[in-house]
Amino acid sequence: MKPGIKDMIFDIADQESFHDTAMKIFEYQAENNIVYSDFLKGLKVEKKDIKKIEEIPFLPVELFKNHKIITGIQSPVKIFESSGTIGKSISRHYVTDTSLYEESFSKAFRLFYGEPSEYIIAALLPSYRERENSSLVYMMNGLIRQSGNPAGGFFIDNTDELLSGIKKWKAEKRKILLMGVSFALLDLAEKESPDFSGVIVMETGGMKGRRKEIIRAEMHSILKEKFNITEVHSEYGMTELLSQAYSKGEGLFYSPPWMKILIRDPQDPLSLLDEPYKTGGINILDLANINSCSFIATGDLGKMHEDDGFEVLGRFDNSDIRGCNLLIE
Repeated sequence: MKPGIKDMIFDIADQESFHDTAMKIFEYQAENNIVYSDFLKGLKVEKKDIKKIEEIPFLPVELFKNHKIITGIQSPVKIFESSGTIGKSISRHYVTDTSLYEESFSKAFRLFYGEPSEYIIAALLPSYRERENSSLVYMMNGLIRQSGNPAGGFFIDNTDELLSGIKKWKAEKRKILLMGVSFALLDLAEKESPDFSGVIVMETGGMKGRRKEIIRAEMHSILKEKFNITEVHSEYGMTELLSQAYSKGEGLFYSPPWMKILIRDPQDPLSLLDEPYKTGGINILDLANINSCSFIATGDLGKMHEDDGFEVLGRFDNSDIRGCNLLIE
């Protein structure tokens, strides 16, 4: 890692410092990341010609499925793997410094929710808990450990224990955060319809082949009614990133200072949409990814709001993702 940059990442205070740090990381990765360097050469992009972050080419996230994407010469100490679906390959994120991830998810949580020690944190992640290489499980383990509340933890098949626990914690007027994968929260809501008023319910998205995919607004409407809550919180992250964005309701996400979202033209993957409220592909600058790649073109569709909030509207289908496929080729 380039000396001094790690400290700069989590000290970013404004757009200017973000831009300066992002440009330093771009130069570093263009020189020291073999896959990203080859990608730039394939596009005939010279590092010296990039003067601002809007000109930086974003690496298609699909390349994490068949390339070892590492910046520098360090060996990975942890490999995060995506869940994947039957018949599809998985993404692998080769992490050479887990302390970057730990600092990123810890500081982001504190930024949006305060100290983990204020909460009892429960995780309803039945499709993840058995996977040793899940970045989400790694994060939740860290946050649960930081909470210092042994009452929390992972709940898989023991939903009765979770429900009785939440009822008890509510009576004790404890602050409760329940994070769950979407299909598990929907299953719990429809089968039990428990009163979770006062509980922060946070979904991480995705049905993982367990249920029919539905739009986020419909899912939130069901959860709000069945759980007797006014808002559903959301976490937006992925295997290929070391940072997360959070929504406290209505599906409007905000990023920590070291993460930024740009929206690309769905018909031209090298062009950005400058105006808010236009739908396009989500490009992510995640400066915590300094040892892999900080500039990722995702397969997600979204749109920006004027206050730097953003929505995630769904996924490109196989025909629409041709822009990323052209870049890969």
